Amino acid sequence: MPIKLENVGIAVRDLEEAIAFFTDLGLSVLGTDTVSGEWTDTAVGLDGNHAKIAMLQTPDGNGRLELFEYIHPDAIETEPTLPNEIGMHRVAFSVDDLDAALEVAARHGCHPLRGVATYEDVYKLTYLRGPSGILVMLAEDITGR
Repeated sequence: MPIKLENVGIAVRDLEEAIAFFTDLGLSVLGTDTVSGEWTDTAVGLDGNHAKIAMLQTPDGNGRLELFEYIHPDAIETEPTLPNEIGMHRVAFSVDDLDAALEVAARHGCHPLRGVATYEDVYKLTYLRGPSGILVMLAEDITGR
């Protein structure tokens, strides 16, 4: 059975803030909508499901994020995910220039959790907290390929 990854969905506190962060990093908005009704109740498993959504795509066209802000039921605030927690972990992006990407993130008040590391002379990478506490990994290939 063939399978492909469609997208990664992330619930956010403020959809516009999250869109601004990810588009500044280089993703583009494919579309936005407000969804509700029986089909969303059934698909998501929440009665009265009502959300604002945005679909974003990486420049290469291979990666998509679906961001959603709940209108109903109320979103449930939890502690931000830690890197060693079981479950949804993080979203990762390859970037051409990590320093430039970190400057963009900093304009949104988002900074590395600890710093920038080098992995086996292959990648410079870091984890940071994006909007709504989302863990975001940014990695730059430093091999010159």
